[in-house]
Amino acid sequence: MINRLTDHLVGASALALVLAIGGAAAAQDRAPEAVAPVVAAAVDTASHGEAGGGVIVLDADARNPRLVSAAGLAGLQVLDLTGALLGQVPAGEAGGLDLRYGFPIQGRPETLLVSTDRTDNALRFFVMRDGVPVEVGARAVPLGFAVEAVCLLRNASDGGLYAVAVGDGGEIEQLLLYANAEGKVDARPARRINLPSKIKYCVADDATGQLYASQQAVGIWRFNGDPEADAAPALVDAAGLGRISEESGSLALYDGGPGARYLIATDASSGRLFVYDHGAGDAWLGAASLTGRGGAAVKEPGALQAVGAPLIGLPSGGLLVTDEDAPGGAGYKLVSFAALTGALNLSAGTPQDVRAVTAPRFPAVVAVTETTPVGSPGDAADDPAVWADPNNPANSLIIGTDKKAGLNLYDMQGRVIQHLPDGKMNNVDLREGFMLGGRPVVLVTASDRTNKAVAIYRLDVEARRLINVADGLQPTGQGDPYGQCMYRSSRSGKTYVFINDSNGEKRQWELVDAGNGKVRAVRVRDFAFSSQVEGCVADDATGRLYVAEEDVGLWRLSAEPDGGSAMTMLARITNNPALKDDLEGVGLYDLGDGRGYLVVSSQGNDSYAVFRREGDQAYLGSFIVVADGASGVDGVSETDGLDVTSRNLGPGFEHGALIAQDGRNVLPGENQNFKYVPWTSIADALGLEVRR
Repeated sequence: MINRLTDHLVGASALALVLAIGGAAAAQDRAPEAVAPVVAAAVDTASHGEAGGGVIVLDADARNPRLVSAAGLAGLQVLDLTGALLGQVPAGEAGGLDLRYGFPIQGRPETLLVSTDRTDNALRFFVMRDGVPVEVGARAVPLGFAVEAVCLLRNASDGGLYAVAVGDGGEIEQLLLYANAEGKVDARPARRINLPSKIKYCVADDATGQLYASQQAVGIWRFNGDPEADAAPALVDAAGLGRISEESGSLALYDGGPGARYLIATDASSGRLFVYDHGAGDAWLGAASLTGRGGAAVKEPGALQAVGAPLIGLPSGGLLVTDEDAPGGAGYKLVSFAALTGALNLSAGTPQDVRAVTAPRFPAVVAVTETTPVGSPGDAADDPAVWADPNNPANSLIIGTDKKAGLNLYDMQGRVIQHLPDGKMNNVDLREGFMLGGRPVVLVTASDRTNKAVAIYRLDVEARRLINVADGLQPTGQGDPYGQCMYRSSRSGKTYVFINDSNGEKRQWELVDAGNGKVRAVRVRDFAFSSQVEGCVADDATGRLYVAEEDVGLWRLSAEPDGGSAMTMLARITNNPALKDDLEGVGLYDLGDGRGYLVVSSQGNDSYAVFRREGDQAYLGSFIVVADGASGVDGVSETDGLDVTSRNLGPGFEHGALIAQDGRNVLPGENQNFKYVPWTSIADALGLEVRR
């Protein structure tokens, strides 16, 4: 239940605040420095013209590395490590450059290079084929600002590959990369972070998800690189106030395993390399100066690339340094990591294979439909309820709460077909077959935080409208009616609603026909939890109620009004590493005959845990919902409420669906909404059954 914030840091006040609060965001403390040791480059390669960003591309066994240079108007040039020109391809005015291995294009892993075109201020995409870059972009992706550099991030949480372009005006634009059906690479904007002045360089760590940006006049910033999370800005080092003398320069990351993970940055004014402990909050470790051919000092090192793999003659890998002002003309220096770390009395560790691609932490599925964003900004969308049309499944409906404004009724394409501005509706649920005035209706209830009441509606399935049928205000007597779910007893045929206060107290009401076409709520039971609860679902067939205590776990108890307060812990957060508080929405997938699955939102790690409905109710696994670049439907994160059904909801949802609230609606950033995920995708990911 965290608000989706627009990630903007503006003006000197943000910098002053960060410097004032200390901790991870504070600049490095300045202390007297010894003379920096000098490290000589192991390889000194001249370019063939302009030398911008450069990357060393490894083949399968790293025995035949190639240096790809962003050579300005000459495009991309391919060199061997002696500087011999092997090839050249047009790329506009190539400036910045980065690469990642294992990018999937039509089922084949490719080495993807992304370059900046400084003339058109766009991104262009290439893959390495037979040692030469081949352009595979569906288009040159326009950025709309003066681009300085680009870096790539493979998001550890969902496996998505993102390009991060930084600009002259302080822009940090994050874009999801994807290959379309024709094998062409394209991008969609995912997030924008703004700083108030020029950003020259960036680098990202796939393992930790951290993104670093070098704001030239200010210093080095660290962000959370997951676009589905808070940016969490922290200042690593500051110009004039920390170790950086005047201007912050380029960045690289080296992974030598535990105890040897380093952030490397250039102090643009002094030409030195600064090394920070990437494994310990980026604490400053030391500085070194570089020399090239003939002992000439590298006075203004440009772009950096850490090659975290053994190279011929460099068993610990190397640091590629662009030297635009070398005495013999622009070129590249390759510095041994063993030499650099040795000069600073640090360990080079064992370089990790940069070509390795780590799978997401849980099996991944995608949503195929999303609703129109809710009208209220911030943390507003919360909980959905599904009505399946038995006669025309494609005509099924989703009811969703906007807890700042009311209820929305959506069709299966995610379009709003009705909005009821009835107050702060937090959670919603429905039951079919409620007898009102002698005929069965679909009864809908919601927790009304504006009036501290039970809101009651009838779903007119023909007119596709919600109609208020509450017999006047139905007060809950609670300070903050919050979580809510409904129950239809197979024993008595009666229909109930549960609503809890935000303090953990829960009440049960019977819903009765008031005799005037309206419905009244009659309080029948009180019980309580020790802390805040919200998500709940009742199993009508078994008479069980499942309640998520947000910081504790998932409870099971009787849903009957005479069920008392006895409860059993089904899944405690501290006992299952796949669960991360808060536990939020809870849903039930019905396979029939008492069989099926419980689905719980594990909000703290943006995942969904699945438990068996019957028997020992064992944990069966978790899944995540990730972005689909081709369709433009983003992933799902920070889920509050969800609903699950096994009923046919029409084409693509013949075996049911998960409907989940999306706490951070990106691609592009908009107000929160709800996502529709076919159950067949979840079943395939976890080896589960579908209802036939």
